[in-house]
Amino acid sequence: MLPDRQNQILDLARRQGRVQVDELSQRFEVSVQTIRKDLNDLCDHRLLSRVHGGAVLSFGIENVGYDARRLIAAPEKAAIGRAVADLIPNGASVCINIGTTTEAVAAALARHTGLMVVTNNINVATVLRPYPEIEVVIAGGTVRRSDGGIIGEAAVDFIRQFRVDFAIIGVSAIDPDGTLLDYDYREVRVAQAIIANARHTILASDATKFERTASIRIGNIGEVGTFVTDRCPSPEFRRICHEAKVRLIEVAEKEEAPVGD
Repeated sequence: MLPDRQNQILDLARRQGRVQVDELSQRFEVSVQTIRKDLNDLCDHRLLSRVHGGAVLSFGIENVGYDARRLIAAPEKAAIGRAVADLIPNGASVCINIGTTTEAVAAALARHTGLMVVTNNINVATVLRPYPEIEVVIAGGTVRRSDGGIIGEAAVDFIRQFRVDFAIIGVSAIDPDGTLLDYDYREVRVAQAIIANARHTILASDATKFERTASIRIGNIGEVGTFVTDRCPSPEFRRICHEAKVRLIEVAEKEEAPVGD
């Protein structure tokens, strides 16, 4: 049995995916030291995992709920979306998989012209459907009610019919050795098909994915041509990208750079 405040903290983490020490201190009107002890207790029970400034859900076999994922690092995802869209020329063919970061990319692509977008993400199709300059092709298969993802062998077979210029993929977690991970084997199969049938693959993922774990392997960062993130906190991961000839774009660094005269 957990104390009431710790139960409330755990409920917040389940809804939001992440909790911050300062915000919890204000919410419960207790000291930051008290909150840190609460978080440490929850981590001892393996219910949360500590990260800088707070904690995240520690489960490695189940993803955070879709509504909570949309809130996690939302400004960073929007910036990543804009940066990825800048890499896509008008007139290109693009395949976009499931994920809230890839949905941010879709929103940023809305001003492009002459695109053909193939997706197994109902939310991506919904975002781009109103734009007459963008042709949207959506996969068939089983619709996952939790987030509108289309998964299963029918979706895999559908994706294999295409050879697109760019694949834009999101992942649920990134291991320090460069392994890209997700939670649903059926979703992973579609993501692998998308990577295999693209001329250039762009991974769009915010830095919180370095703090998370998942159980199913999509592939390795070396299979990606470009990695767009808000920041890469690991020098070792930078080295892996460099050795694999993966272009690393950090949008936080780019947006914070001083403007020249």
